[in-house]
Amino acid sequence: MKLVEFPSGRRKSSTVFVGKNRFGNWVVREQNGNFGGLFASRAQALKYALCENGQHPEAILEVSREIELVFTTVSTKHGPNKSTQ
Repeated sequence: MKLVEFPSGRRKSSTVFVGKNRFGNWVVREQNGNFGGLFASRAQALKYALCENGQHPEAILEVSREIELVFTTVSTKHGPNKSTQ
């Protein structure tokens, strides 16, 4: 994949980054953290990225530097669920 300049106007899909992590695994990461994964091959990573982004190859960018898959936790306003007695 290569960097593509989009025409003026709004894109229909968000950018998906594909590249290798420091261990040599292929990483897919959506720019907003909506989806991502680790893969053994570039082909598997690209197939997943296309499937998850609605078949928009123009929104997939292969990066040359290392990228990592980061998981974030969502904190709740009231803390963990507690059963009432």
